[in-house]
Amino acid sequence: MNARYNHFVEPSVRVVSLLPAATEIVAALGFSDWLVGISHECDYPPEVARKPRVTRSHLHSAVLPSADLDREVQSALAAGEPLYHLDEALIRALQPDFILTQQLCDVCAVGYGSVAKFAATLPGPPRVITLEPRTLEELFLGILEVGIAFDALSEGNKLVYQLEKRVRVVRERCAVAESRPGTFLMEWIDPPFCAGHWNPELVEIAGGQELIGHTGAPSRRVAWQEVLDAQPEVLVIVCCGYSVERTRQDMEIARTYPGWDDLPAVRNRRVYLADGTAYFTVPGPRIVDSLEILAQMLHPELFPGETEAGEGWTRWE
Repeated sequence: MNARYNHFVEPSVRVVSLLPAATEIVAALGFSDWLVGISHECDYPPEVARKPRVTRSHLHSAVLPSADLDREVQSALAAGEPLYHLDEALIRALQPDFILTQQLCDVCAVGYGSVAKFAATLPGPPRVITLEPRTLEELFLGILEVGIAFDALSEGNKLVYQLEKRVRVVRERCAVAESRPGTFLMEWIDPPFCAGHWNPELVEIAGGQELIGHTGAPSRRVAWQEVLDAQPEVLVIVCCGYSVERTRQDMEIARTYPGWDDLPAVRNRRVYLADGTAYFTVPGPRIVDSLEILAQMLHPELFPGETEAGEGWTRWE
């Protein structure tokens, strides 16, 4: 082992995680100590922060306005250029038994093909586990897959049982709601994107009607006219990879869109901002936290207490 990394306690199993959701799953199963390398975006739980980072981004996300960042991403994808760099030398030194990755979204992490090709050159070679949930059920199955791979099915079953129990509580409480407000879960402001995959399902469970996105389908760019035609009663803005405060900066752009002030959600003060680095866009255990947050937004009368704001979300004024 390279001396640069020998201050870490040697784990019995060595795991490299290339995406935040996988890191959260490993930690929630109780195996944080097995993580020997993580992606540049992994930040939860806090104890993983000092792990070696095995990826870096080629994007200028910290400095570019949202529209320019979107253009940079689309241009790179069209040209077949990588968005992220995989530190192959570091991963080789870390000698992983498992590499956790995904092939759900080209924008979210290092491409699966590159990972699989590189892993095949490593001693062992390490087992590559790809997580690509499109629904809540598939997310839970992914957790079980990791548990089985780690010979920890009991831990996987326990975690999934706890998460499913929380989902049932939200579903049952929201089932008695007197209304199901039309909702638009917005994943990017400039240009507008709807949220896809598991997110429309969360809206349904939380007692709402997702007006634009579809369960299992990818997030997609939408014409603003689609939003105007939908007339959402609740607007939840959760920009992928953005904090609440970063999203708040783009609200000045949203306010310039034609008909913004006339949307029912805006007129009735039912526009909410949520942390896209922690909730909704990261398919790990905190997706259930996202569901609970959404239920409070849609039906504050059923979830008294934190109705104006909570951890990781707030009402936009």
